[in-house]
Amino acid sequence: MAGAPDERGRGPAAGEQLQQQHVSCQVFPERLAQGNPQQGFFSSFFTSNQKCQLRLLKTLETNPYVKLLLDAMKHSGCAVNKDRHFSCEDCNGNVSGGFDASTSQIVLCQNNIHNQAHMNRVVTHELIHAFDHCRAHVDWFTNIRHLACSEVRAANLSGDCSLVNEIFRLHFGLKQHHQTCVRDRATLSILAVRNISKEVAKNAVDEVFESCFNDHEPFGRIPHNKTYARYAHRDFENRDRYYSNI
Repeated sequence: MAGAPDERGRGPAAGEQLQQQHVSCQVFPERLAQGNPQQGFFSSFFTSNQKCQLRLLKTLETNPYVKLLLDAMKHSGCAVNKDRHFSCEDCNGNVSGGFDASTSQIVLCQNNIHNQAHMNRVVTHELIHAFDHCRAHVDWFTNIRHLACSEVRAANLSGDCSLVNEIFRLHFGLKQHHQTCVRDRATLSILAVRNISKEVAKNAVDEVFESCFNDHEPFGRIPHNKTYARYAHRDFENRDRYYSNI
């Protein structure tokens, strides 16, 4: 999910604020709730919130996709702070996470993220939205093409369409299977946060697909697995050093 300009820009108009609150309330009910978030039940010593926090910490410290994105955010003037910019909460439906641009926060759905690999993908996906929010004037709520573009990039670059994940979904390779997966995942992500028809969402994805699918920033390539992501991180660090010496 995404929203309005970040802390450095002007706030949204009143109508946009109401629209943001409506979407946030639908998907992330605790965004507008008073008091402490309700905790899900786990048959262990840890609450769902504690498990979410531990998985998040491990992701931030070890995942190569995330480490590159954190460096890129910092390089772009949008340094990420774990306690300020991430929030573990219960969410409605099957949503795993979202980027709430009205608060510049990534919401992690503690009741729907049940293992470390899933946490890695969700944090990566949402950090791509945060990166897009940082580097561009994204009109998340009134321009469906902007949302579609970021969803295409997130599906393409987060590892969500990796071969392992597609096999797990029982989707097996045809010609241009990766592109098909990206289109499908982007469409589903739009439908999860917008009350529009599947046809409208699909058309928005189709309109922006070519340019946004080929926008690989900050990776510089499609990171099909962690090895590719490590190479991309190394290249990003070298590129950063090169520019600093010019």
